[in-house]
Amino acid sequence: MAQCVQSVQEFIQDSFVPMVAVLCSEDAEKITRKNNLNFSELLRPFCRLTSEGHMRDPNNQVQVVKNLRISVNNVVTRPSVPTSGVHSPAQRRLLSEVVSASQPAEGGVANFITAGDYDLNISATTPWFEAYRESFLQSMPASDHEFLNHYLACLLVVSSSEAVPVEQFLKLSQEQHKIQHNGEYTNPKWFIPNTLKYYVLLHDMSQGDEQRADSVYEDMKQRYGSQGCYLLKINSRTAAAGTDEQIPDPWSQYLNKSSLQSQVRNPAMPCDESSNRQSINTGLRFNHTTPALTLDNTHPLQLETAIDMPGSLDSLRSVAAETKTTTVYTGVAAGTSHGACLTLNDHNRLRLFIQEFTFRGLLPHIEKNIRQLNDQNRVPFEYDFGWCFLTYHPEAPELQIRKMADLCFLVQHYELAYSCYHMAKKDFLSDQAMLYAAGALEMAAVSAFLQGGAPRPYPAHYMDTAIQTYRDVCKNKVLAERCALFSAEVLKSQAKYSDAATLLIKMTSEDSDLCSALLLEQAAHCFINMRNPMVRKFAFHMILAGHRFSKAGQKRHALRCYCQAMQVYKGKGWSLAEDHINFTIGRQSFTLRQPENAVLAFRHILTNDSQQTATQQGAFLREYLYVYRNVPGVCEVALPQLPLPCINSSATRVYFGHERRLAEGEKQAATHVSLDQEFDQDLAAVWQDLEEQVVAAANRGVVPSTFYPTQCCLNSQTDNLHFPLAVVEEPIIVEVVFRNPLKVPLVLSDLSLLWKFTLKDFSRPQPQDIMVGDAARLKLLPRQTGQLTILGLVYNLASTSSTGDSTINSPSATAGTSVRGRQDLEIQGPRLNQSKEEKTSVSHGPDRRLDPTITPPMPLLEVFFLQFPTALLCGEIRKAYVEFCNVSHVPLCGLRVASTHPDFFTFGSSSLATPLTPLSPTSFENCSAYKTLATPPGATPGSVTAVTLVSAADFGSGGGGVFGTGGKRVAEMPLGEGTLTPGESTQLPLWLRGPDQEGVHEINFLFYYEGAEKGGKISHRVLRHTVFICASRSLSVRATACRSNTLPEEEGRNGSMLVFVDVENINTSEAGVREFHIAQVSSSSKQWRLHKCINPAENKDCKLTTRERGKLCFRATRCKPHEATSKSLEKYTFADLSLGNEQIISSTTPCADFFFRRCQPSESWRPLIAVETQGRHSRSQGAGPGGGAEDITGVVRKCNEVDLDIIVLWKAFVVEDNKQVILEGQLHVALQTIGKEACSLRQKEEAQEMVLLKFKPELPPPMTRPSMEQLSHLIKTNLHYPESHSHSFVQKSLCMVPVILTLSNCSLAQVDAIIDLRHKTTSPESLEVHGSFTWLGQTQYKLQLRAQEVMRLPLRAGFLHAGVYNLGTPRVFAKLADQGAMCETSQQTATPALIIINST
Repeated sequence: MAQCVQSVQEFIQDSFVPMVAVLCSEDAEKITRKNNLNFSELLRPFCRLTSEGHMRDPNNQVQVVKNLRISVNNVVTRPSVPTSGVHSPAQRRLLSEVVSASQPAEGGVANFITAGDYDLNISATTPWFEAYRESFLQSMPASDHEFLNHYLACLLVVSSSEAVPVEQFLKLSQEQHKIQHNGEYTNPKWFIPNTLKYYVLLHDMSQGDEQRADSVYEDMKQRYGSQGCYLLKINSRTAAAGTDEQIPDPWSQYLNKSSLQSQVRNPAMPCDESSNRQSINTGLRFNHTTPALTLDNTHPLQLETAIDMPGSLDSLRSVAAETKTTTVYTGVAAGTSHGACLTLNDHNRLRLFIQEFTFRGLLPHIEKNIRQLNDQNRVPFEYDFGWCFLTYHPEAPELQIRKMADLCFLVQHYELAYSCYHMAKKDFLSDQAMLYAAGALEMAAVSAFLQGGAPRPYPAHYMDTAIQTYRDVCKNKVLAERCALFSAEVLKSQAKYSDAATLLIKMTSEDSDLCSALLLEQAAHCFINMRNPMVRKFAFHMILAGHRFSKAGQKRHALRCYCQAMQVYKGKGWSLAEDHINFTIGRQSFTLRQPENAVLAFRHILTNDSQQTATQQGAFLREYLYVYRNVPGVCEVALPQLPLPCINSSATRVYFGHERRLAEGEKQAATHVSLDQEFDQDLAAVWQDLEEQVVAAANRGVVPSTFYPTQCCLNSQTDNLHFPLAVVEEPIIVEVVFRNPLKVPLVLSDLSLLWKFTLKDFSRPQPQDIMVGDAARLKLLPRQTGQLTILGLVYNLASTSSTGDSTINSPSATAGTSVRGRQDLEIQGPRLNQSKEEKTSVSHGPDRRLDPTITPPMPLLEVFFLQFPTALLCGEIRKAYVEFCNVSHVPLCGLRVASTHPDFFTFGSSSLATPLTPLSPTSFENCSAYKTLATPPGATPGSVTAVTLVSAADFGSGGGGVFGTGGKRVAEMPLGEGTLTPGESTQLPLWLRGPDQEGVHEINFLFYYEGAEKGGKISHRVLRHTVFICASRSLSVRATACRSNTLPEEEGRNGSMLVFVDVENINTSEAGVREFHIAQVSSSSKQWRLHKCINPAENKDCKLTTRERGKLCFRATRCKPHEATSKSLEKYTFADLSLGNEQIISSTTPCADFFFRRCQPSESWRPLIAVETQGRHSRSQGAGPGGGAEDITGVVRKCNEVDLDIIVLWKAFVVEDNKQVILEGQLHVALQTIGKEACSLRQKEEAQEMVLLKFKPELPPPMTRPSMEQLSHLIKTNLHYPESHSHSFVQKSLCMVPVILTLSNCSLAQVDAIIDLRHKTTSPESLEVHGSFTWLGQTQYKLQLRAQEVMRLPLRAGFLHAGVYNLGTPRVFAKLADQGAMCETSQQTATPALIIINST
């Protein structure tokens, strides 16, 4: 139980005090009325004695009486009312008013309790319970089975101004005797027949004659004895006295209790509610002349009615309406003063009067009666079969013992009282007088507890038996409740909180909601005050108490109980319990005009992850909206914060710019960026690298330090540390992500953004901003330059009707209850984790996606594609068109494009002649995308028809600068006058080539453009476009180069070689391709060119159907000497060998464009450093001799390098829509090394095996050395000899034939060579074919050849017989001249050189 102001001993003592009645004459009543008090009220503050009293018990032992209080009341007579054992309606109403008037004090003492994980702040005291308890005990009617609240004495008060005061005393004495002994008055009840009469002469000091009063008092002492009368002088203060003197008013705190007691003790008489309210408000005090009240038992605030079910708006309306007329009983009129005629001396006189009356009159009277009762004997009793089985005669010995026990208890003689109660209890039980026995058990237990220092323990079983008897046998709930209150206090004082709680819970019932609520609350306090606090039981019983308080109409107490219980259930996962508590708190707060608390409670219901049913959640939502709409003052200052729907602020996306137009007819608009696209971190890095490349190309190869990648759409994964830049007159679209935590739909309407704008003049003043709301994507259109801050969202929130219609614009939805409120968009930036302080703390950086800076106007580009395919054959060439539109009011310039796949498209070469292709998209069908010429008449198929020198720079692939590589990835668009004026559009042709690998390819285009005015906050803008191309198989081309045995001088063209081209149709006809025709084979190289096709088809194209293969053989020669001058070192020689009726100019757009673009695989597009592929464009810059050890491999490799690119141009015949369409394409094969096959299809890389991690630093890689295979091709040899020779072996046995050995240095370095002629063929197989011969003369030579030098060595071969001989026996060893430590490597020998020796 909660802490009380009084101790349990003081509480019990003050509950049973000697009762004293008062009878006043009319003149005496007038004297006291000057102070707005009657005589009993005048004495009430002074009824507690401050000094000790003494009396003797029957054993003549002195008994000390401490801190005694007496109760003085006016004599109120009323007819006998049968005792029902329950409170009357008037008593219930007045007890309810007492509890309602006692509320927790603001800033009162709180009790902080920590129990496990709970930190509770509960009420330290419960003054409303103490007030109820005191009023309950005072309102109990007098009973015949006990005498504790019977009157022991009567004060007869007469004014000294009476003519004959003694006669008035006589009249009052006779009236008291009549009331006590006349049978028609059963109330009040008197303790003993011989009631003590104490005569008081009241003298008014302001009017009366003091001498006369003294004279009358002297006469009274002679008549009644000095211990039976008293002269009381009051009203010493006159009107002339100082009005500024502050006299305390000790009566106010007692007047409520007095009024309550007077009302309760008056009989219930009919009285309407209006007269009741009027009497209360006028502050009248009720006495024996005031009619009492009748109160209806039906409380107006019951919760069991149908309209108060959860979710009913009528219930809120009803309880809200009734709070307007609720009145609180005060008992006295406001502003009434008491004791205005009394001085402090008068206060002392009153205090002295009570002391004299008690010590000289009352205590001696009690002592005398105790002795008399102790001497009396038992007389026979008579039976009366009534309510409690047995009624005793008033003079029965059992009742005399009970009277003696009550007298001893009143004067604090608890030991004797316990003995008497115990004795009486046995008699009552033996007589089966259960009501009397229960009363004796109750008081025996209390007396045993109050015995000071007694070893006797508290007999709790006495109390339990008494309570059970009162409640079950006697059916007297009031006495049972009183007994439980005493027992609970005693158990609490002994720290037996569990027993006290059990007792209090047992006493709850459906008879009285108020009583049950108070008892449950005290039981909850018992649970929390235990040694090991039972927190959950405390909260559960607080909920029960709050529920009963609510049923009893005590809304404030109910709210307090629920709030205290909420501390336990909050955040523990008991969602249903939390919802119930919050809902009740919200409703009670709304009823009590606490809108802030009501809104807060309903917010918790709606924002938490509720497990309620959809119907219940809908009811919660409707009540929440009703609170907002009907509570005044909620929306007057600012828009309220709405809890629904939940906004995921971090998922907010912001898009800057206009939404792109969709496709118009055949036009396909650029995809760019939209809110419908999902963000991809890897793809964002791709776009950023593309933008860096194009920005570097526009700024002479340097990326400015102020460069920041363009971000058109900001989200949680983008870099939001900088203020984003927006453009005037271009919308800002904010996408807000909502989440509905409820199971019922929410209706949102009139959505708009809440923003703040700071004007900053960028020399572009504009009109005022406007806002447009569109569903969850909200649009802002800035009209001026400055700094914009988006603060939150404003919208109307409504619930759908009970029919479940969730359509926003439906009449049922809009007709429901809706409120307008806001939610703030507060985005937390990324956590900082760079420095040590940031790692050890939790700090977040800024997120400025909602703080855009509005900049001056910028150009705006829109791009459309015409006849852009979605599917191509591998290597297929297709022509499309691109339209550029400037839709802004600012000129546009510096248009460029970059792509992740630069080999996929080309806009053509601006330095060459206009290609002979159709210029309009409508003339595309069956027209070639190439520049073609008719084959001259009489030309041999497979012969060279054209040889052209082309510079790579003409096609955007120039060498050596910073843009050697990047330049091919960034193309500058040719605009008419260099700019696009506002509203202007232009159309350019675009050639596309299908990727070499089959499958779906994602290709990204980045269009870059600038404004005509420089120096703005936005230096450039970009437009993105992504296409997906499905590539199907076409042809597979494989090529091999073989070295020719002829020497350069013999060819006369500086050498030659054979090129074998193997073409296979790998198409599976999924694209409807019937057959492929090899129309032309072209070559491109700085050193070689195709010369002639050795095996051309006769008068027809090389045709391949599905799964067919064909092989072509070409002779390749080196470029002519005049073609390799220093002026044209960087030029490529294009040679075209047409196999059909027309010649395709491969050195023009688009064939040459795709040839140069094919040099950069799409996987290596990211680096911006100009690094050419080895063995291709930079092969002419080979290292010279003596270039260092690192150049050895390069020098040796160049001996075998070819540097020849083969371009195979084909046509395919496709049937589409019952008509034949001719497709064109080209495939590239790069021949790098002699004898090594090259393929047009890139081979798939095998997955690398897993390797162990190495934590030690690796050693530098060893110096790479050329392989034996590479070193065996340094020198090419050839033998010159006659095919046959005739000799007469008869004349001369030795035949000598001269042989020339030609040595050709194939490398660009000086080579040391050794020729060994001693080698002979010894294999039997070779001897069977040709005979053996010998070389004559020097048989080993050591020579040195300069770079590409040709040396002839004369030899002589000797033959002894005629026959066929192989002269290819010389062995040649070579090494680089500057590599002393390197051994000579055997060179590859030539083919067999056979000679025929004829004998003549």
